[in-house]
Amino acid sequence: MKFRPLHDRVAVRRVDSETKSAGGIIIPDTAAEKPQQGEILAVGPGARDESGKIVPLDVKKGDKVLFGKWSGTEVKVDGQEILIMKESDIMGVLDK
Repeated sequence: MKFRPLHDRVAVRRVDSETKSAGGIIIPDTAAEKPQQGEILAVGPGARDESGKIVPLDVKKGDKVLFGKWSGTEVKVDGQEILIMKESDIMGVLDK
């Protein structure tokens, strides 16, 4: 099944977080925080401005992004957990 977000929403897959601390201690899944980084899987066409014209999003598919801890709604699509959030919930794009 293909998923296409509407308006100014994006679909994001969380990247895996580290399972070891800097000191070498292994962090169990139950104690680990969910990562706040992800990869954009799909983007909507954009939001409409006051005149009705569509304003395209600044992010694109494949971008690595940072988002807030409580951002988005978690859903399962084809057995894969993804986050659906508005572009405004994204704090920034990670450049290589």
